[in-house]
Amino acid sequence: MKVCGQNIRKIRRSRDLTQEYMAFEMGISQKAYSDIENSKVKINLEILTKISNILDIKPSDICSISHKCGTDDGYEDKYQSLLEYMKKNNISIPKEHLEDKK
Repeated sequence: MKVCGQNIRKIRRSRDLTQEYMAFEMGISQKAYSDIENSKVKINLEILTKISNILDIKPSDICSISHKCGTDDGYEDKYQSLLEYMKKNNISIPKEHLEDKK
């Protein structure tokens, strides 16, 4: 999540916008907004959407759903566990998922 907050700050500054302006547009206090940029709160879809609308960018420009945006490095393990479960239970696995992991 830290990367997301840093990206928000960088984009906001590149547009010469203040934290006060962003907070006003979001309907929150400047302190609450500062906590978003400093990664003291988790950025949910509502917050991400509001910020991206104000900055006139796509939410993915701030934060993508990837390992870069989270602190949980267990995604690969969870993915592999899911593949194993599907194999064990004879659930069809799309070819592109099998090829990616070879």
